[in-house]
Amino acid sequence: MRASFLASRNLKEIVRDPISILLGLALPIAMLALFTQLGRQVPNAAFQIDNFAPAMIVFGFAFLTMFSAMLLAKDKESSFLLRLFASPLSSVDYMTSYAAPMIPLALMQCVATFAIAFLLGMHISASVLLATAVLLPSAILAVGVGLLMGTLLTQNQISGVGSIYIVIVSIFGGAWMDLNLLGGVLASIAHALPFSHGLEAARAVFSGDLSSIIPHLIWVTAYAMVVLVLAAVAFRRRMRA
Repeated sequence: MRASFLASRNLKEIVRDPISILLGLALPIAMLALFTQLGRQVPNAAFQIDNFAPAMIVFGFAFLTMFSAMLLAKDKESSFLLRLFASPLSSVDYMTSYAAPMIPLALMQCVATFAIAFLLGMHISASVLLATAVLLPSAILAVGVGLLMGTLLTQNQISGVGSIYIVIVSIFGGAWMDLNLLGGVLASIAHALPFSHGLEAARAVFSGDLSSIIPHLIWVTAYAMVVLVLAAVAFRRRMRA
């Protein structure tokens, strides 16, 4: 693949910042442990380990958005990408080279979070493997949003906009509450966004309701495809400019 050399370079850039990687892994795990303990004291279905572990993974994917956005914006502002524009790489090649290194991070988040969930009492079963596969479209969506942000925004702008994005994922993702409690317009917005659908697909795996997985996956995948196309188009225009 023509983009493999750039993908390898981007992976090395990510590894050079282990603190950010650890933060992206540690924060969801810490919150998983905290709220699982809280759920044992205050009965709440949302905080049961089978429901809350996937929620923290989807929440953790928001950090993939920040990683990919900051990496792309940094290269854009340092003129690194400007020099690469002389290469035969297409906009799709560039997007692929920045997205590919994020997938191993997504898998690490899944493995680490489920491992801690097992220690906290989650039943060990093959469902974890299916849940991990079901969660990958949500990870791809998160990376796509990051690439779009990295293309359109500066590093300083990403810090602010990225924080807002994480808040939106937290509120409308369904991790902390039943979205129907939002009521009216807010509940409709939450169900229209993809974050809760990615979570509900994973929860359906553990509840055994396999028939409901596909509709949720279609919703998330459609969003991911649209966002990736928008990122590629925006990047192509940046190249031409």
